[in-house]
Amino acid sequence: MTSTALLTDHYELTMVQAALGSGTAHRRSVFELFARRLPEGRRYGVVAGVGRMLDALETFRFDQEALAMLGGVVNDETLEWLAAYRFSGDVWGYAEGDAYFPHSPLVIVEGTFAEAVVLETLLLSIYNHDSAIASAASRMTMAAGERPCIEMGSRRTHEEAAVASARAAYVAGFASTSNLMARRRYGVPTAGTSAHSFTLLHDDEADAFRAQVSSLGSGTTLLVDTYDVEDAVRLGVEIAGTGLGAVRLDSGDLGVLAMRVRKELDDLGATKTRIVVTSDLDEYAIAALAAAPVDGYGVGTQLVTGSGSPTCGFVYKLVAREDEDGRMMAVAKKSVDKISIGGRKYALRRMDEHGVAEIEEIGIGTPPVDDGNDRELLVELVRDGEVVGREPLDAARARHVAARAELPWSVQQMSKGEPVIPTTFVE
Repeated sequence: MTSTALLTDHYELTMVQAALGSGTAHRRSVFELFARRLPEGRRYGVVAGVGRMLDALETFRFDQEALAMLGGVVNDETLEWLAAYRFSGDVWGYAEGDAYFPHSPLVIVEGTFAEAVVLETLLLSIYNHDSAIASAASRMTMAAGERPCIEMGSRRTHEEAAVASARAAYVAGFASTSNLMARRRYGVPTAGTSAHSFTLLHDDEADAFRAQVSSLGSGTTLLVDTYDVEDAVRLGVEIAGTGLGAVRLDSGDLGVLAMRVRKELDDLGATKTRIVVTSDLDEYAIAALAAAPVDGYGVGTQLVTGSGSPTCGFVYKLVAREDEDGRMMAVAKKSVDKISIGGRKYALRRMDEHGVAEIEEIGIGTPPVDDGNDRELLVELVRDGEVVGREPLDAARARHVAARAELPWSVQQMSKGEPVIPTTFVE
């Protein structure tokens, strides 16, 4: 099992070394991962990466290779501490697929200062990336409605980011991915047929279509915009029959083309052949195609780059610590524009009488009181160092559908706006 311990920053370990030297490393501490604000104009965010974080936490061990590399980076006392490192604290957090808002306490880590502080970069790198992808994906699947979205952005990002992106997109409602490692590692369904190169390989388009149909069956999806779209559609139906599964459009005015292709397919008797569109789609392009006869969307670059917001801006801050007398005290950063709010947090989503979310209420020190139809947001993820919150990916996927459905109707607007519900704090 590959160690994740070096997926961190140098200063995490120098802080541990200094804290060991001052005698403060073992003070009980509470860290919180949260966003001060949503990306500009976004009305909600989506939590993703929880399962990946739990996997990474279990392999956060400083093996001999890592310790050898750290010689000269930290002193011998710190190396000895790192060699024995095992997270023994507790982690609470928002469940994967849930919505979040400014100052939502997405992750709460309780342990000693030293054992919790070294997790900062690991947690932030996973949550900032995966939640950005899921937040973009959620807007896309909402714009698509009942029409499926396919994740196909692997060629537009880092190879490991591609796998994580496919997973996050699936959490937020994408039906499948083109990425085979995501299928192997996380069980995300995969789909794919052919690219323009396959058509160009053959002497003519008809030969390419015959080869694909012969190999994959008449239910395959034919790419029809390599040369002339109308000729390709006619050829596709001639070769595959009226049971042709789908045609894919990857260029041009997709809305106009889709209408022309739909009419041609229907005239040829291929009334059940679907039309899938690709080509640099984002949530706005998907929404603009709502009235077009489109049956599915393939999304790449805009999805894996967060559709303009490639990170969520999450931070990881110490919010409470043990004092010299062994009592827990709230602590907070006061820097201009970068304030944090001290104290251990508890989160509740208040609902109106119709089950629609009204407020993200954050209790400081004690939980807010549920008045009967509200929803507690923090779930136990790790207890005494042992993972207790792992769940199937389909559970996160179902949770996302439910969480998005309980938000006010304005969440469906693609235009920029304020968060759909406010965040309030209660002492």
